[in-house]
Amino acid sequence: MITLVKGFHDILPEESSRWSFVTESARWCLKKYGYREIITPIMEKTELFVRGIGQVTDIVEKEMYTFQDLGGESLSLRPEATAGILRSVVEHSLLRKEPVLKLFTIGPMFRRERPSKGRFRQFFQLNAEALGDDDPFIDAETIACACSILESIGAKGLLVEVNSVGCKTCRNVYRVELKKYLEKHLDGLCQDCQRRLNTNPLRSLDCKAHGCSEIVKSAPLIVDYLDEPCREHFSGVRRGLDLLNISYHLEPRMVRGLDYYSRTAFEIIDTDLGNTKAVGGGGRYDTLLAELGGPEVSGIGFAIGIERLLMGLRDEDERFARNVDIYVAALGEPCRETCHMLVDFLRKNGFTVETRYSSYSLKSHMKQADRVGAQKTIIVGSDELENQSVTVRDMSTRNQAIVPMDDILTFLRGDGD
Repeated sequence: MITLVKGFHDILPEESSRWSFVTESARWCLKKYGYREIITPIMEKTELFVRGIGQVTDIVEKEMYTFQDLGGESLSLRPEATAGILRSVVEHSLLRKEPVLKLFTIGPMFRRERPSKGRFRQFFQLNAEALGDDDPFIDAETIACACSILESIGAKGLLVEVNSVGCKTCRNVYRVELKKYLEKHLDGLCQDCQRRLNTNPLRSLDCKAHGCSEIVKSAPLIVDYLDEPCREHFSGVRRGLDLLNISYHLEPRMVRGLDYYSRTAFEIIDTDLGNTKAVGGGGRYDTLLAELGGPEVSGIGFAIGIERLLMGLRDEDERFARNVDIYVAALGEPCRETCHMLVDFLRKNGFTVETRYSSYSLKSHMKQADRVGAQKTIIVGSDELENQSVTVRDMSTRNQAIVPMDDILTFLRGDGD
């Protein structure tokens, strides 16, 4: 038997209704906020992610699926969606047509990290990007949109954490002070943080190694080094969240895992899953579009992990129960052709219909109807065939009615007795 690649997973039929519910709820929320869907390839040139995400990051250094194609070009499966979306925006000059642009995509991402509960090497993500508006209220609106998606599927214990990582000017000042602090604790840092000390010391703030986590608890805070424009912007974001009645917690050591963030950074935690279970997050990127060859236009975006969302949904939730309008039971060979045409007729008139063409007893047909969650069962036996009628059984009350074949549509739609 050939089995799955480690870290990948199948979405089985009993799970797919939950996936559909989550993605359809997300699309509905995003469209309310003015986002339109964009679908980009799952594979891009490696240099796009190196330039967009940052050379000195775990994603680029350790986690990307990268290979050379037959032409010798280096390609990578996308580890995140923002870089690909912005590449498409630049390549197709979308901002010329629409100076303020809101886009989203839902699809698979790929990172070769250690698999764990809710974390896979192929994982599905929703990404949303708002481009061309640098007002702090758009940051607050973006966080509100992400919360709205989570709330639409029933998440209740949401904790929003926000921070400002500043701009290049104030971040450079902070980087110097952080490096000075980390050098005093060099022996306690993991090898990766030691190696990155000169190139990207901010990565230590995001390191999950226990020693590094303890050291950075006393490190300087980036919010203390923000310049005046960044302080004003962050104050505006917090004011915008207050106006929208979104409760949040200031997390001054949050930097997120990608280098392109500037100013606002945020994470959303579902406390029902545990305080370490971030289901979504994002931030502002004011220079990324220009770095990818586009105009000097700011942006802010977020990502939500679909698998993480599904962890918060109960298997027995009635919203995901299999539901079929009608099951058609043919009792005997002479009834099969009539039932075959009846099933097709009902489907063409908007009903979801199931049947089994094998020769089943009435008892077996009823078991099948229960198994697929049918609301009603239409029974066609020799008596019904002779009288050009059907027997309709309500599967919840077990009440039955004999209905002329020509009146079946009226009866099922509730227009008859």
